[in-house]
Amino acid sequence: MHDWQQKILLLFSIPIYAILIPLEILLSNYQHRKYYSWKETMMNVYLNLLNAGIDLLLRAGALAILIYFSQFAQIKNWNPITYWGLLFLLEDFLFWVEHYVDHSSRFFWAVHVTHHSSEEYNLSTGFRSSVFMPFYRFMYFIPLAIIGFDPIDIIFMYALTQTYGILVHTQAIKKLPSWVEYIFVTPSHHRVHHASNAPYLDKNMGMVLIIWDRIFGTFVEEMEEEPPHYGLTTPIDKPHHPVKIVMHEWQNISQDLKKKVSFKTKLNYIFQPPGWSHDGSRKTSRQLRKEWKEKQEAL
Repeated sequence: MHDWQQKILLLFSIPIYAILIPLEILLSNYQHRKYYSWKETMMNVYLNLLNAGIDLLLRAGALAILIYFSQFAQIKNWNPITYWGLLFLLEDFLFWVEHYVDHSSRFFWAVHVTHHSSEEYNLSTGFRSSVFMPFYRFMYFIPLAIIGFDPIDIIFMYALTQTYGILVHTQAIKKLPSWVEYIFVTPSHHRVHHASNAPYLDKNMGMVLIIWDRIFGTFVEEMEEEPPHYGLTTPIDKPHHPVKIVMHEWQNISQDLKKKVSFKTKLNYIFQPPGWSHDGSRKTSRQLRKEWKEKQEAL
């Protein structure tokens, strides 16, 4: 990464570590809101370090693959404004696609679930990483290399938008001006995304722009009458166990694969949406949302 790109990332990220997180801790404790606990915060740090370590080991390989595909670049002479503007838009959209897949297939949800596993919601939750995502995340950015974006710039833009993504993990900011709420992912939007309430499940997938959710029908407004409850619909046993927190959904998949069912059904247990079951003993997010809607209409 170029020196100027590293300086920009440091300029945006250091205040989060040095100012915003300590400030949120102090204010939440002063207001007796208890946004932070020692165990959950340390778990967030632990998961982030695991993810960063894997990312560091795989980064050279991911970069090499992007460089390989960049030789097929379709556009080579860019206007700088068009280049950076389009890179931001396309990368943000591809993140939405990745995020949608993570929530729609149990195989990828088993990776992503760690990010949603905390029952707390604060700035440090933004560091609660999906540990194994570096193994496949770069694949979503291959089209950008083929279009003609420099692989280094692709990685830089992702890191920059990820920094924004950390900032929306807060309960301290309620609602922003309506035009901001319409275009950008805000803390209110992302609280919905982390909530386990039925109407909020698998909603608001965007990183920086909320327009993708509005376009593709995955947007839901935070409702005063439905305060978010954070965490998973089915809590984890031993949520602070260093292996269980990473592997619990893989262990659940393994248990389902031991059932005496057809090979096709076993594949469904791996790749169908989380909550899918062949006998209806569990429910997907879509089914839970439908039940909630029917109950509301019956009131």
